[in-house]
Amino acid sequence: MKTIRYRSAGGIVTQRNILSHLPAEETHLLLLDRPSRAEVRLPKGHIDPGENAEEAALRETCEEAGFCDLRILADLGWRTVEFDYKRAHYIREERYFLMQLLSARQTARPPKDAKQFQVLWEPLATAGKRLTFEAERLFVEDAVTAFAKVPRS
Repeated sequence: MKTIRYRSAGGIVTQRNILSHLPAEETHLLLLDRPSRAEVRLPKGHIDPGENAEEAALRETCEEAGFCDLRILADLGWRTVEFDYKRAHYIREERYFLMQLLSARQTARPPKDAKQFQVLWEPLATAGKRLTFEAERLFVEDAVTAFAKVPRS
């Protein structure tokens, strides 16, 4: 079995008092439903050549969710994830950033991403339970802790 190594970055996006269809008193996290794989995920993707992790996280979140007006609040660090998929062993270094949604403006997503991912907003307290993969749940736990330390503006 061949081994594939790569690095990825993503965003854990918080939203409060921005989207009118959500309760104003609650903070919500952006999740992505991927029905074709029966997965609920966080936005993330490959770090492209010449791109740093922050740039990749912002780009991938924008592409997959359509929300691009974002601010990074905290670096949540790296984790190594290993898995087997389609007769290959993957070793992926994942880095996530806690982000804040700054406006409700949503841009057109690339057709592939728009077809694959449906945006979900889940209350901060329960978002981690919706995620399919343990590594992402751990990052959400870190995000909840980091979010509690962010000064309210």
